[in-house]
Amino acid sequence: MMANKKYLLLIVLLFLSGGCSSNELVEEDALAARKAMVMVQIKQRGINDPKTLEALMTVERHRFVPDRLQNQAYDDKPLPIGEGQTISQPYIVAYMTEALSLVRTDKVLEIGTGSGYQAAILGELSDHVYTIEIIESLGLRAGALLQSLGYENIRVKVGDGYQGWVEYAPFDVIIVTCAPRHVPKPLQQQLQEGGRMIIPVGEPYQQKLVILRKLNGRLVQDDVLAVRFVPMVNDAGSTY
Repeated sequence: MMANKKYLLLIVLLFLSGGCSSNELVEEDALAARKAMVMVQIKQRGINDPKTLEALMTVERHRFVPDRLQNQAYDDKPLPIGEGQTISQPYIVAYMTEALSLVRTDKVLEIGTGSGYQAAILGELSDHVYTIEIIESLGLRAGALLQSLGYENIRVKVGDGYQGWVEYAPFDVIIVTCAPRHVPKPLQQQLQEGGRMIIPVGEPYQQKLVILRKLNGRLVQDDVLAVRFVPMVNDAGSTY
């Protein structure tokens, strides 16, 4: 076990120090880096749900970052994906996913598709994922990538996530990966009775991650983590 930990740590150090000679990852390097990410960054920090860990091992994160950043795809940090947006730190993706306790029959709404990485993780765990991205270029790119990877269970929409996706409501689970100052009313209304929502709330880049559960028509809130997400914006670019 100790030797295995040393091996994983060596892989992490190689990637953090630019141990790859190219920005592009070959399959063997990507697999080793992904294994190290899951074991060192995620499992050793308390994420233990087997389904979440398996999803993070399955989804190739380097496919969701710009080519020039592929050799950083498995680092313990967010990365820019264009248009002022980021792909979230792997640990935060894992934390939010595990907190939702997903089952295959859950109908899931994601607000803030971004690169499509979180949607792909959700797509490994649920048969019905709906994701909304307000920036057209990102939404179209993520939709094409997810389709090319075979995620027929994921629908992508370009639109204002604050409004939710009323055509497919109600949802058993809502996950929001951009931060409004308050929990959007439409999302509260579109959450199924007994459903759960995880969302960062607060001022730009200084928020708290909260979990909401709808019980008897009312939302019960638990504050779980201090976080920094990009703000939720409308079509005009103003923050909510």
